[in-house]
Amino acid sequence: MISRASVRYVRTSPTKTRWVARLVSGRRVEEALQILKYTQKRPARIILKLLDSAVANAQANRDIDVETLFVQQIFVDQGPAFKRFRPRAMGRASRIRKPTSHITVVLDEK
Repeated sequence: MISRASVRYVRTSPTKTRWVARLVSGRRVEEALQILKYTQKRPARIILKLLDSAVANAQANRDIDVETLFVQQIFVDQGPAFKRFRPRAMGRASRIRKPTSHITVVLDEK
């Protein structure tokens, strides 16, 4: 039984988010929640909320016991980047990219 949850257009870099996602991939849900709770990276809070949502989806839609769930797959895709400009010396401007991410969590039963 598969349960999934996703969030789109998160204002964090996909590279930094993938670092946190690799910490919990393949682990039991209870263990993953504890890891994310004590990880001091900004994307950890977002993935924690997303994992809670996936667990709630599993309980509501399929009436699954939480203790049997594990993170089967978690992937982070690149979303569109906001483009801004910053004034530089001698009348020039440089581009500043503010990247976004799309995060998906897939849970399965053992």
